[in-house]
Amino acid sequence: MNMQLPYIAIKAENITKLFGDFTAVDHISFEVKKGEIFGFLGANGAGKTTAMRIFCGLSAPTSGHATVAGFDVYKEAENIKKNIGYMSQKFSLYGNLTVKENLAFFGGIYRIPRPELKRKGAELIEKLGLQNEQNKLVSELPLGWKQKLAFSVAIFHDPQIVFLDEPTGGVDPLTRRQFWSMIYDASERGITVFVTTHYMDEAEYCDRVSIMVDGKIAALDTPSNLKKQFITKDMDGVFYELARGAKRTE
Repeated sequence: MNMQLPYIAIKAENITKLFGDFTAVDHISFEVKKGEIFGFLGANGAGKTTAMRIFCGLSAPTSGHATVAGFDVYKEAENIKKNIGYMSQKFSLYGNLTVKENLAFFGGIYRIPRPELKRKGAELIEKLGLQNEQNKLVSELPLGWKQKLAFSVAIFHDPQIVFLDEPTGGVDPLTRRQFWSMIYDASERGITVFVTTHYMDEAEYCDRVSIMVDGKIAALDTPSNLKKQFITKDMDGVFYELARGAKRTE
């Protein structure tokens, strides 16, 4: 039985991560609501990747408190992993397996019952228009299809939250729009979307955006409010105003 999704999907209070004398994440605090599309932005070296690893249950913070899907990041990392989806910047499916084989493999990992897996797999293949490609190796698919398939697999098990690490990198503008349509659909289904991107026009699609600079959250608000605050017409201007003062890079 699925645990009821809390109203606050992610809650962070003074989360800090140290690597020796280096402070990768410096006392960050925020909340992400159920079904929200939350943009998590920052220049290289800002600390966003380290923070995302904490929220995915892959790394424990040095100090502070956080819950993801209602689970404590220190004590319940395995429960966090069971209740989230993740799509990395690099393509994360198996290129030497077919589309159908990838769905079967990840469905097994997610412990989706076989009858449900068969039904959901057929529905997904039809939705993506991959009927003629379902028995092709994933490595043979165009990048856009690969990315849309990877996102679909990341939410195949109906997770409470999905983490997307620069999911549209390298794809064409049309595919990017299609991808964001899929994100909106997931949000409307109640899935919380936590997304990083280097495309500032995509930041405009988020309900709220946080921007990290040197391990700290330098700004957090809706895109429209951030543009008003920094007196700029687009999110590129907001990002530039904040990131130009950054002292560190990866």
